[in-house]
Amino acid sequence: EPIFITKNGYSDLVVMSSELYDKFARMNHIDQAIFESEQEIANGAEAVDAEVVFAELEKKHFG
Repeated sequence: EPIFITKNGYSDLVVMSSELYDKFARMNHIDQAIFESEQEIANGAEAVDAEVVFAELEKKHFG
């Protein structure tokens, strides 16, 4: 459970376990990847159907 420390009534510092920090860092990494993908599509990149991607990965790695 994170501990929030305030200064003059405003949030200033958060103390948390390294396990919780790692969880937040992983989620942020995933959120950033999703954001970048959405930006690429908005800028004209072609979206690829997930079923096609998984089929290609399966073929590549499992023959």
